[in-house]
Amino acid sequence: MTNKEWKYDLAQIDRIAGELWTTIGNHKIIALYGEMGAGKTTLVHALCNYRKVSDHVTSPTFSIINEYRIRENSKFEKIYHLDLYRLKDEEEAIRAGIEDCIYSGNICFVEWPEKAPGLLPPDTISIRIQFVDANTRQLKLEFTS
Repeated sequence: MTNKEWKYDLAQIDRIAGELWTTIGNHKIIALYGEMGAGKTTLVHALCNYRKVSDHVTSPTFSIINEYRIRENSKFEKIYHLDLYRLKDEEEAIRAGIEDCIYSGNICFVEWPEKAPGLLPPDTISIRIQFVDANTRQLKLEFTS
């Protein structure tokens, strides 16, 4: 698979979410990189809306793990939204249950994955979000295997 890039206005995020799902395909682990306030949670919110998540999508900064449910193929599945920002290292991430989520077979969005890089499987997709200006972002999607 080839890496892809998008430059988008925040008003276009729903369209970008659809393009991302098409590009992501069956990959389950998506690592989100970007400075504080770059729009990682906003992107996860748009991606979950695209998949018709009925739960309220919020930042898991304090809870560390948010679990959302989607109904697909006549059954309920989970999407995990993980935020490792407050964790010190991989050991703390394991104690918090991050590894269980990542290897559950469900879709996982991982914010601040640099806090526990050794827990991510080789086929993790990386999405890097950068500020361009107040309303514009540059997004780079990278396949690692």
